[in-house]
Amino acid sequence: MKSLKKLFKRYKIDGYIVPKNDEYFNEYVHSSKDRLKFVSSFSGSAGFAVILKKKNYLFVDGRYTVQARYQSGKKFKVITLPNKFPRDVLKPNKKTVIGFDPKLHTEKQLNFIFKIKNINLRSINQNLVDLVWPNKPKELAKHFFSLPKKNAGATTKKKIAQVKNILSKNNVDYLLVTAPENVAWILNIRGYDSSCSPIPNTRLLVGKKGDIELFTNPKKITKIKKTLGKKIRTHDERKIENILRYISKKRIWLDSLSCSFYYKNILYKKNNIIEKIDPIHFFKSIKNNTEIKNMKKSHLIDGIALTKFLFWVKKNFKKKKITEISAQKKLESFRRMHRSYKFPSFNTISGSGPNSAIIHYKASNKTNRALKKGDLYLVDSGGQYSFGTTDVTRTVSLDNKSSYIKEIYTRVLKGHIAVSNFKIKKNSTGSRVDQDARKFLKKIKLDYPHGTGHGVGYFLNVHEGPQSLSRNNKVNLKDGMIVSNEPGYYKEGAFGIRIENLLYIKKNKFEELTVAPIEKDLINKKILNKIEIKWINSYHKKVQKSLSKFMNFQEKTDLTKACSPI
Repeated sequence: MKSLKKLFKRYKIDGYIVPKNDEYFNEYVHSSKDRLKFVSSFSGSAGFAVILKKKNYLFVDGRYTVQARYQSGKKFKVITLPNKFPRDVLKPNKKTVIGFDPKLHTEKQLNFIFKIKNINLRSINQNLVDLVWPNKPKELAKHFFSLPKKNAGATTKKKIAQVKNILSKNNVDYLLVTAPENVAWILNIRGYDSSCSPIPNTRLLVGKKGDIELFTNPKKITKIKKTLGKKIRTHDERKIENILRYISKKRIWLDSLSCSFYYKNILYKKNNIIEKIDPIHFFKSIKNNTEIKNMKKSHLIDGIALTKFLFWVKKNFKKKKITEISAQKKLESFRRMHRSYKFPSFNTISGSGPNSAIIHYKASNKTNRALKKGDLYLVDSGGQYSFGTTDVTRTVSLDNKSSYIKEIYTRVLKGHIAVSNFKIKKNSTGSRVDQDARKFLKKIKLDYPHGTGHGVGYFLNVHEGPQSLSRNNKVNLKDGMIVSNEPGYYKEGAFGIRIENLLYIKKNKFEELTVAPIEKDLINKKILNKIEIKWINSYHKKVQKSLSKFMNFQEKTDLTKACSPI
């Protein structure tokens, strides 16, 4: 921190912004790009720091407030967004200058968060954190790989045609694709540039006549050049600046949510850009029949692993010491038993007792707790399989007898069921579904500080848009979309509850993808209605039918008990 602040004088600034994201705006950044963790020790997936000469601020949303306070210690004052923004805590004057790396921010981010009267923002092309980071991890140039047609379900040619069509309709010459997951989708490729997602760090330029320019590290594409074909021209990632300048007089569509200030500034001078959400987000959100079929398959495989793990926890937590970390490793070992499993789809949340109340908790040697009788154990995990992505949460009773906890758990479950039973109409949006999920908790003046659900990718990002089940999401829900259903409740310092399944939309109804027993020992049947009881029994009947043949004798017995009617 001292070394970083010494640079302020050289660059004539009074402060510096350190975001979580890398230059590709990946959710899960490589350790070599995790500058926020390096300066603050905060390991969450979202947030940013504003480092001043005498004070340091760490801004996070409500999911991460508790975690950020613990991890950053006394070095930073933690501020929860959107309660306060930098403009609310900084003392502006005409001479204040805050520096930033233009490749790590979008103009929209900067305007929304840092637009402060009398404060100047200064773009600095050299990242200052990199200058003071000793022994910085190295990023390996791992090869990209192609997604076979049996897994993709649609050819690159067909996907490019979709983009060309929408460019023509909007009278646009080029689409600048700056989100790597969208490049992965359209070219049917994957990579190893993100810790929890098969992301290939790439950018793409698609012309209305079908000309395609791919920008990436040339070492990573040697094995897929033949698959890409001659029509897709490949360039070193550094060449993008020259080509953007060359076409800057053309009409160019860019997504202001993923196009950095640096690249937008190259084009903005010609004032010929169209700022709209990348249409590939919408194309990608509608899964084709092959993708849905394979997602069902990956969720079955994942459900087998998770269910075996849940039975192992219940059977052993009183016999031997099981910690949050050892439990997490055990779950990973169950998943690794299947050859199609690649790696976790996000950092596993394995929290017991008070740690379960930390929404995005990550167990460490400092925080690691043993699973104790009377606690709740919350495990939120998922896997990347070669033909799908999973995300599931279960809250496990470790012989907890609290009637208060049972009431809250049951209200969370009622919200979960309300989402699953929601009838989707022509103009139904995620914000409308979100309301139904919360209403049972709100009756006793409780709520949770996160959305009810997010879109999910296909062997891609576990969190994707444009759809989500959240207060402000106005995207219409359509057949083929996949969302998570994860209401919860968190009492800081005491316990956390969350129940999560993945759903896909078919004929205006939600259909379950996740197959794993839901904890029955925490249910208060008295506050359930007949429809809710029927849903629980029907879901468990499906779970037992799907999983039984993959269980050993003892596990079959446990499954029968876990799935018996309430």
